Amino acid sequence: MKYGIVGATGRVGQLLVKILKENGEKIGAVMFEGEQTIEFDEDTIITNDAKTMLENCDAVIDFSAPVASEKVLEANLKAKKALVIATTGLNDHQKNLMIEVSKNAPVLYATNMSLGVAILNKLVATVSEKLKDFDIEIVEQHHRYKVDAPSGTALTLAESCAKARNLELKDVMVTGRSGHVGARTKDEIGVFAVRGGDVVGRHTVGFYNDGEFLELNHTATSRETFARGAIKVAKWLVNQKPGLYSINDALGI
Repeated sequence: MKYGIVGATGRVGQLLVKILKENGEKIGAVMFEGEQTIEFDEDTIITNDAKTMLENCDAVIDFSAPVASEKVLEANLKAKKALVIATTGLNDHQKNLMIEVSKNAPVLYATNMSLGVAILNKLVATVSEKLKDFDIEIVEQHHRYKVDAPSGTALTLAESCAKARNLELKDVMVTGRSGHVGARTKDEIGVFAVRGGDVVGRHTVGFYNDGEFLELNHTATSRETFARGAIKVAKWLVNQKPGLYSINDALGI
């Protein structure tokens, strides 16, 4: 199996290269913009062209930026390779393009590639449904360089909570409070972002009621968690039929 890596010089991309090399895996092609900051094997194709990258791999792992993911999706309408997409901040057009690609190729999209967060999503859905009178507030923390807010993981967690209560997230999500905003509404789901330092990722989903509250928390202490998770699901995805898959599908949870 030959891997293609989009964003190979990024934080997670470099870890993917490192882990795959250590495991004796084949990196067929890498795609990135800008300066080459790490060394690749002599037979690895280095390019900034999505079509070229897809021609030289069996499965793609994409930890990049929405503009790069869009290029890969467009090229994969013809290439039909397995795609693992972990890029966050995708717009509606890019998400719709992903759905279109998945009609003829296996695509797995996840805003977080860790097993712990996959389980957390299951847990928050259960708690949200069972504790319907509890207020929901989500706080996510990341390093100073993260460009999208709230994080994709936080939005996925919020979506899990909203669906469990038969609510549309767009109708109940609040991402900022300032001034005289009035009392909290019953269905409101607060989602707030903290940025600073080198925090890899921390997500807390709180359920608050009079006299008690419950908080579920996940903390990532290393980006290798995401890299190893993506490699695991790529090995699974390459053998699947065309379709749009979640990390729960790959992990069997």
